[in-house]
Amino acid sequence: MVLGKVKSFFVSYDCLNDSNVPVFASGDSVSGRVIIEVTGEIRVKSLNIHAKGLAKVRWTESRNAGSNTAYTQNYTEEVEYLNHRDILIGHERDDENPEEGLTILHTGRHEYPFSFELPQTALATSFEGKHGSVRYWVKAELHRPWLLPMKVKKEFTVFEHIDINTPLLLSPQAGTKDKTLCCWFCTSGPISLSAKIERRGYTPGESIQIFAEIENCSSRVVVPKAAIYQTQTFYAKGKVKEIKQLIANLRGDPLPSGKTDTWNGKMLKIPPVSPSILDCSIIRVEYSLMVYVDIPRAINLSLSLPLVIGTIPLHPFGSRTSSVSSQCSMATSWLGMALPERPEAPPSYSECISREQRPSLDLTAARDELEGPMFAYIQEFRFQPPPLYSVIDPNPEPACWSEERRPDTCPSR
Repeated sequence: MVLGKVKSFFVSYDCLNDSNVPVFASGDSVSGRVIIEVTGEIRVKSLNIHAKGLAKVRWTESRNAGSNTAYTQNYTEEVEYLNHRDILIGHERDDENPEEGLTILHTGRHEYPFSFELPQTALATSFEGKHGSVRYWVKAELHRPWLLPMKVKKEFTVFEHIDINTPLLLSPQAGTKDKTLCCWFCTSGPISLSAKIERRGYTPGESIQIFAEIENCSSRVVVPKAAIYQTQTFYAKGKVKEIKQLIANLRGDPLPSGKTDTWNGKMLKIPPVSPSILDCSIIRVEYSLMVYVDIPRAINLSLSLPLVIGTIPLHPFGSRTSSVSSQCSMATSWLGMALPERPEAPPSYSECISREQRPSLDLTAARDELEGPMFAYIQEFRFQPPPLYSVIDPNPEPACWSEERRPDTCPSR
Protein backbone atom coordinates (compact mmCIF):
# COMPACT_ATOMS: atom_id res chain seq x y z
CA MET A 1 0.00 0.00 0.00
CA VAL A 2 1.30 3.43 -0.95
CA LEU A 3 0.85 5.99 1.81
CA GLY A 4 -0.51 9.42 0.94
CA LYS A 5 1.31 12.69 1.45
CA VAL A 6 0.41 15.99 3.06
CA LYS A 7 0.43 18.56 0.29
CA SER A 8 -0.32 21.61 2.46
CA PHE A 9 -0.84 22.25 6.15
CA PHE A 10 -1.59 25.74 7.53
CA VAL A 11 -3.67 27.87 9.92
CA SER A 12 -6.19 30.43 8.70
CA TYR A 13 -8.04 33.02 10.84
CA ASP A 14 -11.57 34.30 10.43
CA CYS A 15 -10.78 38.03 10.30
CA LEU A 16 -13.07 40.56 11.94
CA ASN A 17 -12.10 43.59 9.83
CA ASP A 18 -12.17 44.72 6.21
CA SER A 19 -8.39 44.65 5.79
CA ASN A 20 -8.24 40.84 6.20
CA VAL A 21 -5.64 41.21 8.96
CA PRO A 22 -6.27 39.12 12.11
CA VAL A 23 -6.53 41.78 14.83
CA PHE A 24 -8.22 41.12 18.18
CA ALA A 25 -8.64 42.66 21.63
CA SER A 26 -9.12 41.30 25.14
CA GLY A 27 -12.40 39.42 25.46
CA ASP A 28 -12.69 38.80 21.69
CA SER A 29 -13.37 35.37 20.25
CA VAL A 30 -10.53 34.13 18.02
CA SER A 31 -11.72 31.67 15.40
CA GLY A 32 -10.18 30.04 12.39
CA ARG A 33 -9.44 26.78 10.67
CA VAL A 34 -6.61 24.31 10.38
CA ILE A 35 -6.45 23.25 6.73
CA ILE A 36 -4.89 20.00 5.55
CA GLU A 37 -4.66 19.04 1.89
CA VAL A 38 -3.55 15.48 1.14
CA THR A 39 -2.90 13.31 -1.87
CA GLY A 40 -3.93 9.74 -1.14
CA GLU A 41 -5.08 8.44 2.22
CA ILE A 42 -3.21 9.25 5.43
CA ARG A 43 -3.70 7.95 8.95
CA VAL A 44 -3.84 10.57 11.70
CA LYS A 45 -3.36 9.95 15.39
CA SER A 46 -4.31 13.47 16.48
CA LEU A 47 -4.55 17.09 15.37
CA ASN A 48 -4.33 19.67 18.13
CA ILE A 49 -3.78 23.41 18.52
CA HIS A 50 -1.96 25.44 21.14
CA ALA A 51 -2.76 29.18 21.42
CA LYS A 52 -0.16 31.20 23.26
CA GLY A 53 0.45 34.83 24.22
CA LEU A 54 3.79 35.82 25.68
CA ALA A 55 5.74 38.96 26.55
CA LYS A 56 9.43 38.20 26.59
CA VAL A 57 12.54 40.26 27.38
CA ARG A 58 16.11 39.20 26.67
CA TRP A 59 19.50 40.91 26.48
CA THR A 60 23.12 40.13 27.41
CA GLU A 61 25.89 42.14 29.07
CA SER A 62 29.60 41.39 29.25
CA ARG A 63 31.19 41.30 32.70
CA ASN A 64 34.80 41.28 33.86
CA ALA A 65 35.74 38.87 36.64
CA GLY A 66 39.38 39.73 36.98
CA SER A 67 42.28 40.78 34.82
CA ASN A 68 42.20 37.74 32.52
CA THR A 69 38.62 36.45 32.70
CA ALA A 70 35.28 37.66 31.37
CA TYR A 71 31.79 36.25 31.16
CA THR A 72 28.42 37.11 29.65
CA GLN A 73 25.40 37.81 31.87
CA ASN A 74 21.97 36.95 30.41
CA TYR A 75 18.88 38.90 31.44
CA THR A 76 15.54 37.28 30.60
CA GLU A 77 11.98 37.66 31.79
CA GLU A 78 8.58 36.40 30.59
CA VAL A 79 4.92 37.21 31.23
CA GLU A 80 2.22 34.82 29.96
CA TYR A 81 -1.07 36.30 28.74
CA LEU A 82 -2.67 33.32 26.94
CA ASN A 83 -2.35 29.53 27.13
CA HIS A 84 -5.10 27.48 25.47
CA ARG A 85 -5.04 23.94 24.08
CA ASP A 86 -7.63 22.04 22.06
CA ILE A 87 -7.81 18.69 20.21
CA LEU A 88 -9.43 18.80 16.77
CA ILE A 89 -8.89 15.16 15.72
CA GLY A 90 -8.38 12.02 17.81
CA HIS A 91 -6.95 12.19 21.31
CA GLU A 92 -3.68 12.75 23.13
CA ARG A 93 -0.74 10.77 21.76
CA ASP A 94 -0.11 7.30 23.06
CA ASP A 95 3.35 6.22 21.92
CA GLU A 96 2.87 2.70 23.27
CA ASN A 97 -0.10 2.02 20.94
CA PRO A 98 0.58 4.08 17.80
CA GLU A 99 -1.96 2.16 15.67
CA GLU A 100 -4.90 2.59 18.05
CA GLY A 101 -7.75 5.03 17.35
CA LEU A 102 -6.52 6.33 14.01
CA THR A 103 -8.48 8.72 11.76
CA ILE A 104 -8.28 8.23 7.99
CA LEU A 105 -8.08 11.36 5.82
CA HIS A 106 -8.87 10.76 2.14
CA THR A 107 -7.53 12.63 -0.85
CA GLY A 108 -8.57 16.26 -0.92
CA ARG A 109 -8.84 19.31 1.30
CA HIS A 110 -9.91 19.03 4.95
CA GLU A 111 -10.79 21.97 7.21
CA TYR A 112 -11.07 21.78 11.00
CA PRO A 113 -12.50 24.86 12.74
CA PHE A 114 -11.31 26.09 16.13
CA SER A 115 -12.42 28.87 18.44
CA PHE A 116 -11.36 30.27 21.81
CA GLU A 117 -11.82 33.48 23.78
CA LEU A 118 -9.06 35.85 24.78
CA PRO A 119 -8.95 36.66 28.51
CA GLN A 120 -11.11 39.54 29.72
CA THR A 121 -8.18 40.98 31.66
CA ALA A 122 -5.92 43.60 30.11
CA LEU A 123 -3.54 42.19 27.50
CA ALA A 124 -0.31 43.74 26.27
CA THR A 125 -0.43 45.04 22.71
CA SER A 126 1.57 43.06 20.14
CA PHE A 127 5.04 44.56 19.86
CA GLU A 128 8.48 43.90 18.39
CA GLY A 129 11.40 45.70 20.04
CA LYS A 130 15.17 45.46 20.16
CA HIS A 131 15.34 43.62 23.50
CA GLY A 132 11.86 42.16 23.79
CA SER A 133 8.53 41.40 22.17
CA VAL A 134 4.86 40.70 22.81
CA ARG A 135 3.57 37.93 20.54
CA TYR A 136 0.38 35.90 20.15
CA TRP A 137 0.07 32.81 17.95
CA VAL A 138 -1.73 29.55 17.25
CA LYS A 139 0.38 26.45 16.66
CA ALA A 140 -1.13 23.33 15.06
CA GLU A 141 0.44 19.86 15.40
CA LEU A 142 -0.41 16.88 13.19
CA HIS A 143 0.59 13.51 14.66
CA ARG A 144 0.76 10.36 12.53
CA PRO A 145 1.98 6.89 13.55
CA TRP A 146 5.65 6.15 12.97
CA LEU A 147 6.33 9.66 11.63
CA LEU A 148 7.61 12.87 13.14
CA PRO A 149 4.83 15.34 13.94
CA MET A 150 4.17 18.17 11.52
CA LYS A 151 3.96 21.64 13.11
CA VAL A 152 2.80 24.98 11.77
CA LYS A 153 2.47 28.31 13.60
CA LYS A 154 0.71 31.53 12.67
CA GLU A 155 0.70 34.74 14.69
CA PHE A 156 -2.20 37.13 15.21
CA THR A 157 -2.23 40.71 16.47
CA VAL A 158 -3.72 41.92 19.74
CA PHE A 159 -4.46 45.58 20.45
CA GLU A 160 -5.17 46.62 24.01
CA HIS A 161 -7.38 49.55 23.08
CA ILE A 162 -6.56 53.01 24.41
CA ASP A 163 -9.44 55.46 24.03
CA ILE A 164 -8.08 58.99 23.85
CA ASN A 165 -11.58 60.39 24.53
CA THR A 166 -10.97 60.53 28.28
CA PRO A 167 -10.48 63.59 30.49
CA LEU A 168 -6.86 62.69 31.26
CA LEU A 169 -5.85 62.30 27.60
CA LEU A 170 -7.87 65.34 26.47
CA SER A 171 -6.14 67.69 28.90
CA PRO A 172 -3.70 70.25 27.43
CA GLN A 173 0.04 69.83 28.03
CA ALA A 174 2.28 72.85 28.49
CA GLY A 175 5.53 74.05 29.99
CA THR A 176 8.06 76.89 30.16
CA LYS A 177 11.85 76.93 30.45
CA ASP A 178 14.66 79.45 30.07
CA LYS A 179 18.46 79.42 30.05
CA THR A 180 21.17 82.03 30.43
CA LEU A 181 24.41 81.49 28.52
CA CYS A 182 27.72 82.48 30.04
CA CYS A 183 31.47 82.08 29.50
CA TRP A 184 33.80 82.76 32.40
CA PHE A 185 32.69 86.11 33.78
CA CYS A 186 30.78 87.26 30.72
CA THR A 187 27.06 86.52 30.38
CA SER A 188 24.53 87.15 27.64
CA GLY A 189 20.79 87.48 27.89
CA PRO A 190 18.48 84.51 28.49
CA ILE A 191 16.77 82.25 25.97
CA SER A 192 13.19 81.41 26.94
CA LEU A 193 10.86 78.73 25.57
CA SER A 194 7.14 78.21 26.19
CA ALA A 195 5.17 75.44 24.46
CA LYS A 196 1.65 73.99 24.58
CA ILE A 197 -0.31 71.26 22.80
CA GLU A 198 -4.07 70.80 22.87
CA ARG A 199 -4.15 67.32 24.41
CA ARG A 200 -2.07 64.40 25.54
CA GLY A 201 -3.68 61.55 23.55
CA TYR A 202 -3.33 61.06 19.79
CA THR A 203 -3.59 58.25 17.26
CA PRO A 204 -1.20 57.41 14.38
CA GLY A 205 -1.81 59.59 11.33
CA GLU A 206 -2.95 62.61 13.35
CA SER A 207 -1.00 65.87 13.39
CA ILE A 208 -0.02 67.59 16.62
CA GLN A 209 -0.62 71.34 16.67
CA ILE A 210 2.27 73.00 18.50
CA PHE A 211 1.85 76.45 20.02
CA ALA A 212 5.18 77.89 21.14
CA GLU A 213 7.00 81.13 21.80
CA ILE A 214 10.78 81.40 21.65
CA GLU A 215 12.55 84.55 22.80
CA ASN A 216 16.26 84.89 22.02
CA CYS A 217 17.98 87.50 24.16
CA SER A 218 21.41 85.86 23.77
CA SER A 219 24.17 86.92 21.42
CA ARG A 220 23.84 83.79 19.23
CA VAL A 221 21.58 82.67 16.39
CA VAL A 222 19.42 79.75 17.57
CA VAL A 223 17.02 77.39 15.79
CA PRO A 224 13.71 76.17 17.31
CA LYS A 225 12.86 72.54 16.60
CA ALA A 226 10.38 69.83 17.62
CA ALA A 227 10.53 66.02 17.58
CA ILE A 228 8.50 62.97 18.64
CA TYR A 229 10.45 60.26 20.46
CA GLN A 230 9.55 56.66 21.29
CA THR A 231 11.08 55.20 24.45
CA GLN A 232 11.21 51.41 24.86
CA THR A 233 11.97 50.24 28.39
CA PHE A 234 12.73 46.59 29.25
CA TYR A 235 12.88 45.10 32.76
CA ALA A 236 14.56 41.82 33.79
CA LYS A 237 16.10 40.61 37.06
CA GLY A 238 16.07 44.06 38.60
CA LYS A 239 17.88 45.59 35.61
CA VAL A 240 16.55 48.13 33.12
CA LYS A 241 17.38 48.54 29.45
CA GLU A 242 16.14 51.65 27.62
CA ILE A 243 16.04 52.45 23.91
CA LYS A 244 15.04 55.93 22.71
CA GLN A 245 14.51 56.62 19.03
CA LEU A 246 13.32 59.53 16.90
CA ILE A 247 10.14 58.93 14.89
CA ALA A 248 9.26 62.42 13.53
CA ASN A 249 10.68 65.93 13.65
CA LEU A 250 10.41 69.45 12.25
CA ARG A 251 12.68 72.51 12.08
CA GLY A 252 11.81 76.17 12.50
CA ASP A 253 13.52 79.21 11.04
CA PRO A 254 16.80 80.50 12.53
CA LEU A 255 16.16 83.10 15.21
CA PRO A 256 18.68 85.98 15.39
CA SER A 257 19.73 87.68 18.58
CA GLY A 258 17.08 89.91 20.14
CA LYS A 259 14.19 88.37 18.16
CA THR A 260 11.09 86.39 19.14
CA ASP A 261 9.42 83.59 17.17
CA THR A 262 5.85 82.33 17.65
CA TRP A 263 4.40 79.03 16.48
CA ASN A 264 0.64 79.34 16.05
CA GLY A 265 -0.26 75.70 15.59
CA LYS A 266 2.74 74.35 13.67
CA MET A 267 1.84 70.81 12.56
CA LEU A 268 3.88 67.66 13.24
CA LYS A 269 2.36 64.46 11.85
CA ILE A 270 2.54 61.19 13.79
CA PRO A 271 3.74 58.34 11.53
CA PRO A 272 2.38 54.75 11.75
CA VAL A 273 3.71 53.54 15.11
CA SER A 274 2.62 50.98 17.68
CA PRO A 275 0.30 52.18 20.46
CA SER A 276 1.64 53.00 23.90
CA ILE A 277 2.19 49.98 26.18
CA LEU A 278 1.63 51.07 29.77
CA ASP A 279 0.32 48.00 31.63
CA CYS A 280 2.98 45.35 30.92
CA SER A 281 5.30 44.67 33.86
CA ILE A 282 8.42 43.94 31.75
CA ILE A 283 7.94 46.12 28.62
CA ARG A 284 6.85 49.74 28.37
CA VAL A 285 6.46 51.80 25.20
CA GLU A 286 6.06 55.53 25.80
CA TYR A 287 6.08 58.65 23.64
CA SER A 288 6.96 62.30 24.15
CA LEU A 289 7.01 65.52 22.18
CA MET A 290 10.28 67.40 22.56
CA VAL A 291 10.18 71.11 21.76
CA TYR A 292 13.68 72.52 21.96
CA VAL A 293 16.00 75.32 20.94
CA ASP A 294 19.20 74.29 19.14
CA ILE A 295 21.95 76.51 20.57
CA PRO A 296 25.37 76.45 18.87
CA ARG A 297 28.29 75.52 21.16
CA ALA A 298 25.93 74.88 24.08
CA ILE A 299 23.50 72.35 25.49
CA ASN A 300 20.05 72.68 23.93
CA LEU A 301 17.16 74.24 25.82
CA SER A 302 14.49 71.54 25.71
CA LEU A 303 10.96 71.00 26.96
CA SER A 304 9.38 67.51 27.03
CA LEU A 305 5.60 67.04 26.83
CA PRO A 306 4.26 63.48 27.41
CA LEU A 307 2.14 61.79 24.75
CA VAL A 308 -0.05 58.69 24.71
CA ILE A 309 -0.57 56.99 21.34
CA GLY A 310 -3.98 55.30 21.40
CA THR A 311 -6.10 53.12 19.14
CA ILE A 312 -9.53 54.80 19.37
CA PRO A 313 -9.37 58.22 17.65
CA LEU A 314 -10.91 61.46 18.79
CA HIS A 315 -14.69 61.54 18.31
CA PRO A 316 -16.34 64.58 16.70
CA PHE A 317 -17.45 66.99 19.40
CA GLY A 318 -21.12 66.68 18.60
CA SER A 319 -21.19 62.86 18.62
CA ARG A 320 -19.26 62.30 21.81
CA THR A 321 -21.07 60.14 24.34
CA SER A 322 -22.83 61.81 27.23
CA SER A 323 -20.63 60.08 29.79
CA VAL A 324 -17.46 61.44 28.25
CA SER A 325 -19.03 64.87 27.80
CA SER A 326 -20.10 65.03 31.42
CA GLN A 327 -16.67 64.00 32.70
CA CYS A 328 -14.75 66.47 30.53
CA SER A 329 -14.65 69.96 31.97
CA MET A 330 -13.96 71.80 28.73
CA ALA A 331 -12.01 75.03 29.05
CA THR A 332 -13.01 78.09 27.08
CA SER A 333 -10.22 77.43 24.61
CA TRP A 334 -11.58 73.97 23.79
CA LEU A 335 -15.13 75.29 23.42
CA GLY A 336 -13.89 78.06 21.17
CA MET A 337 -12.21 75.59 18.86
CA ALA A 338 -15.28 73.35 18.74
CA LEU A 339 -17.77 76.11 17.89
CA PRO A 340 -17.88 77.90 14.51
CA GLU A 341 -15.93 81.11 14.24
CA ARG A 342 -19.11 83.18 13.81
CA PRO A 343 -22.31 82.38 15.73
CA GLU A 344 -25.47 81.97 13.71
CA ALA A 345 -27.81 84.94 13.45
CA PRO A 346 -30.83 84.96 15.79
CA PRO A 347 -34.29 84.10 14.43
CA SER A 348 -36.01 86.81 12.44
CA TYR A 349 -39.06 88.63 13.63
CA SER A 350 -41.31 86.75 11.22
CA GLU A 351 -40.09 83.42 12.64
CA CYS A 352 -40.80 84.46 16.22
CA ILE A 353 -44.27 86.07 15.79
CA SER A 354 -47.19 84.28 14.22
CA ARG A 355 -49.29 85.91 11.52
CA GLU A 356 -52.31 86.27 13.84
CA GLN A 357 -50.27 88.15 16.44
CA ARG A 358 -48.66 90.68 14.12
CA PRO A 359 -51.53 93.29 13.81
CA SER A 360 -51.72 93.80 17.57
CA LEU A 361 -47.98 94.51 17.99
CA ASP A 362 -45.76 97.46 17.39
CA LEU A 363 -43.44 95.93 14.81
CA THR A 364 -40.55 98.30 15.37
CA ALA A 365 -40.65 97.95 19.15
CA ALA A 366 -40.99 94.17 18.95
CA ARG A 367 -38.04 93.85 16.59
CA ASP A 368 -35.84 96.02 18.79
CA GLU A 369 -36.88 94.05 21.85
CA LEU A 370 -36.13 90.68 20.29
CA GLU A 371 -33.12 91.33 18.11
CA GLY A 372 -31.31 94.13 19.86
CA PRO A 373 -30.06 92.24 22.95
CA MET A 374 -29.24 89.16 20.90
CA PHE A 375 -27.08 91.04 18.43
CA ALA A 376 -25.39 92.96 21.21
CA TYR A 377 -24.56 89.69 22.98
CA ILE A 378 -23.16 88.14 19.82
CA GLN A 379 -20.97 91.14 19.11
CA GLU A 380 -19.53 91.01 22.59
CA PHE A 381 -19.10 87.21 22.72
CA ARG A 382 -15.59 86.32 21.61
CA PHE A 383 -13.32 83.39 22.41
CA GLN A 384 -9.76 84.38 23.19
CA PRO A 385 -6.85 81.97 22.59
CA PRO A 386 -5.74 80.35 25.84
CA PRO A 387 -2.56 81.59 27.48
CA LEU A 388 0.43 79.29 27.70
CA TYR A 389 0.68 77.55 31.01
CA SER A 390 3.74 78.21 33.14
CA VAL A 391 5.46 75.27 34.76
CA ILE A 392 8.37 75.67 37.18
CA ASP A 393 11.29 73.40 36.40
CA PRO A 394 11.97 71.38 39.58
CA ASN A 395 15.57 70.80 38.46
CA PRO A 396 16.78 74.06 36.93
CA GLU A 397 20.01 73.92 35.01
CA PRO A 398 22.98 75.89 36.43
CA ALA A 399 23.31 79.43 35.30
CA CYS A 400 26.93 79.06 34.31
CA TRP A 401 28.86 76.29 32.66
CA SER A 402 32.56 75.51 32.92
CA GLU A 403 34.86 76.03 30.03
CA GLU A 404 35.25 72.29 29.52
CA ARG A 405 31.51 71.69 29.11
CA ARG A 406 30.59 74.72 27.02
CA PRO A 407 33.29 76.41 24.98
CA ASP A 408 32.32 79.93 24.11
CA THR A 409 33.79 83.30 23.34
CA CYS A 410 33.22 86.37 25.41
CA PRO A 411 31.94 89.51 23.75
CA SER A 412 34.54 92.21 23.56
CA ARG A 413 34.39 94.72 26.36
